[in-house]
Amino acid sequence: MISTAIRVARVGSAAELAAAALMILGYPALMLAALVPSVPAFAAATAVTYLADHYLHRKGSYLINRLSKVRAGLSIRFLIRQLLLILLLARLSLSDGLVFYGATACFIAFYGLQAPHGALVTLIRNRRRMPVATRNVDLASRVRIPDAPPQRLLNRSAEKMLHLDLAAVIGILVSAALDSALAGFIGIGVTLVLGSLYVAALLPYVRGRKIPPTAEKVLAAVDDWLREYRPETVLYFSGSKDSVYQVNMWLETMEQLDSKPLIILRERVILANLAPTTVPVVCVPGGVHLMNMDLSNVRVALYAANVGKNIHLLRVPTMKHVFIGHGDSDKLASVNPFSKVYDEVWTAGRAGRDRYAIADVGVRDEDIVEVGRPQLAPIRTWQGASEGPGGDAADGHCPTVLYAPTWEGWDNNPGNTSLVLAGENIVKKLVKADPPVRVLYKPHPFTGTVSAEAGAAHRRITSLVGKAAAARAADPRFTADAAAQAQAKAELARIEARIAELVGNGGEKGDEAEATRDGLVDVKKHEGIARLRAEWNDAYWRSFPGWEHRVVTGAEPRLYDCFNVSDAMVSDISSVVSDFIASGKPYAVTDSAELGVEEFKRQNTAVRAAVILSNSAAELGALLDAVRDPAADPLAEDRSELKQYLLGPDEPTSIEQFNTAVAKLAIKAETRNAGQERAATGAAEAAEAEAELANAVPAPGTSPAGEADGLTA
Repeated sequence: MISTAIRVARVGSAAELAAAALMILGYPALMLAALVPSVPAFAAATAVTYLADHYLHRKGSYLINRLSKVRAGLSIRFLIRQLLLILLLARLSLSDGLVFYGATACFIAFYGLQAPHGALVTLIRNRRRMPVATRNVDLASRVRIPDAPPQRLLNRSAEKMLHLDLAAVIGILVSAALDSALAGFIGIGVTLVLGSLYVAALLPYVRGRKIPPTAEKVLAAVDDWLREYRPETVLYFSGSKDSVYQVNMWLETMEQLDSKPLIILRERVILANLAPTTVPVVCVPGGVHLMNMDLSNVRVALYAANVGKNIHLLRVPTMKHVFIGHGDSDKLASVNPFSKVYDEVWTAGRAGRDRYAIADVGVRDEDIVEVGRPQLAPIRTWQGASEGPGGDAADGHCPTVLYAPTWEGWDNNPGNTSLVLAGENIVKKLVKADPPVRVLYKPHPFTGTVSAEAGAAHRRITSLVGKAAAARAADPRFTADAAAQAQAKAELARIEARIAELVGNGGEKGDEAEATRDGLVDVKKHEGIARLRAEWNDAYWRSFPGWEHRVVTGAEPRLYDCFNVSDAMVSDISSVVSDFIASGKPYAVTDSAELGVEEFKRQNTAVRAAVILSNSAAELGALLDAVRDPAADPLAEDRSELKQYLLGPDEPTSIEQFNTAVAKLAIKAETRNAGQERAATGAAEAAEAEAELANAVPAPGTSPAGEADGLTA
């Protein structure tokens, strides 16, 4: 029941739900206490509403945001509490006393301070919002960007300002209880002085050298940097916060380009959540600013998603435009008709080319280039399954099966995800397998965002894995090297502390302008963090027994890290399957829409070497048999052939293929631009010659010598 209430109220925990209930019920209690009247009861209800409100704000509760939509926002809540305090004084027959008039004047004056305070905060934030935000771009040498105001002044500023009335409220309540005006006026004075000081503290940041440069100066500085840096290949991306992984997956590839790379983002939230990179990044929210930006040196533009804002760069004819996507799968998104607007579409292997031919959406075969998948380089090929308890292995490991379902999608198609119809059956069979296997459950980060059913299934599966892990830990057949795990955990803590030190997670964070000014990456530090993250991943898998079932969520460990410690995978139709095929390991895919094995394989290339599961997951035994006895695996050869078909050849490497494709397309762009210049030059020369000829031909009514026609005098 509590979990249902949490979902309905859109709060994150039972504590948030309790705080929300206390805050909402606190206001009727305040009115009742004012009408009775009772100072102690009013004081208690006041304390509850203050504390609950503060707690919900600190947690960033969704409920707080929704209250403002129903005219119960932050300012209204504080105003109601203050009005009820005035009512309390009236009910206590203090309406003719000084404290009553003082309280009324105080709250009016205090609200008068809200206007300059709010205006200053808004002005500071707007002025410090850059028209173009950057990373790894040296703007500091071109424009002066002052330090950001202390975050304690701007972070949750409205809440902080309103809570300054606490001194006045306490003083007035004490005066009401003691029938003495002194405490009330002390509290009133403290509130008004603190409010005035808060406003005064903001004033320096809207004048003098603390004002950031104008948008025109920033844009000019960016153009100066672009002319100096001369980027040749751009990765362009637009999307929501949840889609940032689609651009993050290309960062390492951009770092390995032979040409000069640049990343252009369109949303500030993407920049804020972008993974660390050494590549220069420019975030341009405004379409007009982007279209006016000097990108004359760019020859190749790469697009990771089909979104409307792509048009702002697609309109530039001096560069060639390429759709590279953010995964290669048999989903409809992989053959989006929008793709025909690009000069080329790059796919991993032959399968992508055939997919477009079958879909017949207007993408021409000659415009498709196979470049492999550079991101798959970290995936290791299969070395054979680990043996478990009862086998010959002495390390206590057992074969690992990864269950990595995709999310439910936007169209509620039952074939999108196996979670709802098959997920629990899959996990139940895996945790009960004999001989035993270890289960890793890594759901898609979007799971449950659209379908409540999918979210509920995810929670049930998480519970199943947790219970199975607890049961296995109590099973005497499964032993663990406690000393080795303790050592690995200590190593994890050391690595995490070192990463935090290098990243710099302490102190106040600057705003967008300051991040732009100070956003130059330290390459050595960046490389050091990358090495530490690899060490962290190794220590993570050693920090618990090799037979322990595990739910893996969040950014770390990454999906490919899970691939590398797994011996097989169960998934759905998505790029996860295509990527896993790079490992050469056995895999199974669930036919949740119940198309039937033959039709399912006909429609989905990536499952042609898979064990096909029905929603009952009865066929899982075939996958486990292939893991336990690779020599008897009937699909091994099929997987090898499918790998090349889907992902291309192993040699040359994918990054070499990618760089070759970039270079060839850049030449095409140069050829086109040179042709345009020649045409323009030819047209100009023709126009000039025509003008000269026109000047040489006598005008009507004149002789060649320029004299008037007819008789001369």
